[in-house]
Amino acid sequence: MATVAQWIEGARPRTLPNAVAPVLAGAGVAVQLGAFSWWRWLLALLLALALIVGVNYANDYSDGIRGTDTDRVGPLRLVGSGAAAPGAVRAAAFTALGTAALFGLALVASTGHWWLLAAGAACLAAAWFYTGGRRPYGYAGLGEVAVFVFFGLVAVLGTVYVQAGTVNATALGCAVAVGSFSTAVLTANNLRDIPTDRAAGKRTLAVRLGDAGTRRLYLALVTVPFAVTLAMAVATPPVLLALLAAALLPRPVRTVIGGGAGPALVPVLRDTGMAMLAWSALVTAALTATALLQG
Repeated sequence: MATVAQWIEGARPRTLPNAVAPVLAGAGVAVQLGAFSWWRWLLALLLALALIVGVNYANDYSDGIRGTDTDRVGPLRLVGSGAAAPGAVRAAAFTALGTAALFGLALVASTGHWWLLAAGAACLAAAWFYTGGRRPYGYAGLGEVAVFVFFGLVAVLGTVYVQAGTVNATALGCAVAVGSFSTAVLTANNLRDIPTDRAAGKRTLAVRLGDAGTRRLYLALVTVPFAVTLAMAVATPPVLLALLAAALLPRPVRTVIGGGAGPALVPVLRDTGMAMLAWSALVTAALTATALLQG
């Protein structure tokens, strides 16, 4: 029977920046639009956190019963290690995803935009079928696309929309930047897992691109947010403050460029996630300060 500490590790708390960053960036845009609502923002944050925990438990369960995690380099997997029964992990996944659904329903009801239920259903389906079902799309190399869409575009634009009822160019820029960061985190994860995923028949994008191609993809992805920052600064110069987040990237970039593999890549996930969180916080600070000075 898994301990509390093992259940917490199985939830993969190091991935939480992927949930917090888009909602944080969305808050800054909502302030810019004069529409920030603290309680709707909080509901969006709780939704994102519950969703990512649900995704992590769902992946643990589905990969575990397929035997993909039998020989794993990264953090503890509950099913693959035998620490928890598959049924218990599946129940934890459903509980977290159900909690996310409740937060989402509350948000939709508060806005009256009932069509957003379709977006919520798509998020839940994407969470489960990433590694679940007969033909998981994560095994076909589409995981990175899904992360960019759901933890970038949908998360940022959705956070803005439930508060402001609209989105703008700044929201789109933040969505692309955060989506790129979040995809870079998954790319580093899959780079680390290329040998074991290939052996298990898991054809991730990293397996398809190969080691060298995946390293190039990671570098491109962590470059995009800073290109977006420069573009956003044309209209809102203070967002240049977000360039300071680049100070958190030299170590992970050196690891990736230097051919780091296996356990050496684990800190890359953490450092990339922290750079994403810092970028979002700095953009939000810049947008908030600008709105206050103009208001």
